[in-house]
Amino acid sequence: MSEWAEEVPRNGLKERLLAGQGPQLGLWLSSGSSLMTEIAAGSRFDWGLLDGEHGPNHIVSLVEQLRAIGQYAMTPVVRPAATDRVLIKQVLDAGAQCLLLPMIDTPEDAAAAVAATRYPPRGTRGVGASIARAGRWGRIRGYMDEAEAQLCVILQVETREGLSSLDGILQVEGVDGVFIGPADLGASLGNPPQDELNGIVCECLGRIRDAGLVAGSIALEGDVAEEYVAAGANFLAVASDTDLFVRALDGCLAGFGR
Repeated sequence: MSEWAEEVPRNGLKERLLAGQGPQLGLWLSSGSSLMTEIAAGSRFDWGLLDGEHGPNHIVSLVEQLRAIGQYAMTPVVRPAATDRVLIKQVLDAGAQCLLLPMIDTPEDAAAAVAATRYPPRGTRGVGASIARAGRWGRIRGYMDEAEAQLCVILQVETREGLSSLDGILQVEGVDGVFIGPADLGASLGNPPQDELNGIVCECLGRIRDAGLVAGSIALEGDVAEEYVAAGANFLAVASDTDLFVRALDGCLAGFGR
C-alpha cells in the first residue's frame, strides 16, 4: 500500500443533508469533557455540537472530543468562540469538517467566514496541512485539493441586524446553511413573547429552505421542535448534555423530597 493511501474522510452529515434525509437531530455538547462526549456519541443523535463559544473548550479539548467521537456514527460540529479567521483555521486543522459560526450580521460577515474555510486563492485559510491532524500530518497527499468538498459551513444569524440581512446572507457563495439562534435573537429583538419569537424563527427557516440551503435552529421543548421541523428545519438541536444532566440529577432526588 502506498504511504499516500489515506483520503480525506467523507462528511456523513453533509451527505445526509444533501440527500434530503432529515431532520438531522443534534445534541449540544457543552461540558468540555471528552469522556462525556464519548458517552453521548454512542447515542443515536445524528450530530453533536462541540461548543467553543459558551462551553469551556479550547483547541486541545476540541481535539480530544473530535477523537472521542471519531469511532461513532455521530458527526461532530464545532462552534469556535468567534467567527475569527485564526480560530476557524485552528478547528479545521484539528480535523473539524462541520462548522457552526456565530454572530453573522451581514453578507460581508458571511463572505469573510466562508473565505476563512478556503485555501488561497479561493480564500484566506492558512496553509499547514502537512503538520495538521486534518491532513493526517501530511499523509493525505491531496488534502488541500479535496478538503473543501467535505466541509459544511453553517452560519448563525441571531441579531436584529442579521435578521434584516438574511436574504443577502443566503446569496453568499459557499454558505451551506443558516442556523437561527433563538436566544440571542430574542434578546436582540427586546424579548418578544415566545409565540411571536417562534413565528419569526419559523418564517426564517422557510426562507432558508426556499433558498436551497440547510435550515437550522435549537429547540429543547418537543412542541417547539415539531413546529420548527414543520417550518423546514432539517438541522435541529433538540437536547443539551448539561441540561439533560441537571434534569436527571434533580429528578433523581425529587423522589426523596429534595
